[in-house]
Amino acid sequence: MNPTTKRKIAIIGGGPAGLMLAARLDEKKFEVTLYEKNTAPARKFLVAGDGGLNLTHSEPLEQFIKRYTPVSFFEPILRNFSNTDLQEWFKSIGVPTFTGTSKRIFPQKGIKPIEVLNAILKVLKDKNVKIQTNYTWKGEEMNADISVFALGGSSWKVTGSDGAWTGYFKEKGIEIIPFQASNCAFKINWSKNLISLAEGLPLKNISLKSLNVRKEGEVVITAFGMEGSAIYALSPQIRQQLNEHQKAFCYIDLKPSLSLAKLTKFLESKPANNTMTNYLSGTLNLSKSQMALLKNLTTKEDFTKPETLAAKIKELPLEIVGLGPIDEAISTTGGISLEEIDTNFQLKKWPGHYVIGEMLDWDAPTGGYLLQGSFSMGNNLAEYLNKSAVVHS
Repeated sequence: MNPTTKRKIAIIGGGPAGLMLAARLDEKKFEVTLYEKNTAPARKFLVAGDGGLNLTHSEPLEQFIKRYTPVSFFEPILRNFSNTDLQEWFKSIGVPTFTGTSKRIFPQKGIKPIEVLNAILKVLKDKNVKIQTNYTWKGEEMNADISVFALGGSSWKVTGSDGAWTGYFKEKGIEIIPFQASNCAFKINWSKNLISLAEGLPLKNISLKSLNVRKEGEVVITAFGMEGSAIYALSPQIRQQLNEHQKAFCYIDLKPSLSLAKLTKFLESKPANNTMTNYLSGTLNLSKSQMALLKNLTTKEDFTKPETLAAKIKELPLEIVGLGPIDEAISTTGGISLEEIDTNFQLKKWPGHYVIGEMLDWDAPTGGYLLQGSFSMGNNLAEYLNKSAVVHS
């Protein structure tokens, strides 16, 4: 009897999607080689972990799925390999996790990002996955039966994620959506007075709304504009408006814990011997940054009318005029159009070639959703290939 012939798989890109794919492929069916541009895999993964490696989020799955754009693309992917499944997998390779106060999920305290990466690489070593570093793909056919591209998006070029691969796919007639920054700083033309009072200060316990989507969290006022988790989560809505109108509106609620009616009543109850400024900062506990924002985006007349001022506090308009630099963005949208792949990530115009990870045109906020999306794609493609593989003997 002839020895079993394994199918050769080339994985081009050693980020989260590529690593998870390699870790989940059946070594009895496949001979796997992972090609990495840098001297070692997962450089962006390690850089992202500098402030604490946020692997995923503990949000219930039904709500979790809604964080992704487009939801229709991600729903089956996440139902098959959820945030709970990812935690179980990490636990199985020696990386237990914990849920922080923000409901984000991290490796257990004391476990460093490099140790998480090493645990994944040990899985690959045990499966005899070959890793070839310092390899830059330039459009060539790989010496493999199946090729999987996981080349990343176009932010943080220093990590190797530069989007330089797009031209090779365009040559094959594959549609590429132009890259745009996501989870990035947003440009607002603040007055000099506001910057002098509030630059670098956080706005805490606020909510932001754009195109009727509301997010709670924290942001920071910068000379460029605004950044932080609450506004990052509105990236799709803000980007849509910028693309259509060259400007976008976002509305900030400085006191989400109070209804408009209660707030109006509160302002109407201000003692005559107290100024509205002192009343807002002292009794309502508006912070220095909140007061600076309110005063610079309203008129003196607004401060004399409790009903008008209450409405401004609950829905203060911010005009956004641009995105931050793409290379400084946490992630990007754009890349290969989702119309170019089938339900198993295979390119319709290039059979035998698959695409996963941030190369595809999708979006998600920070908080573990980005990593989860890439890990889930890697896992799901592995499951499909494992099931469909025919081993010749």
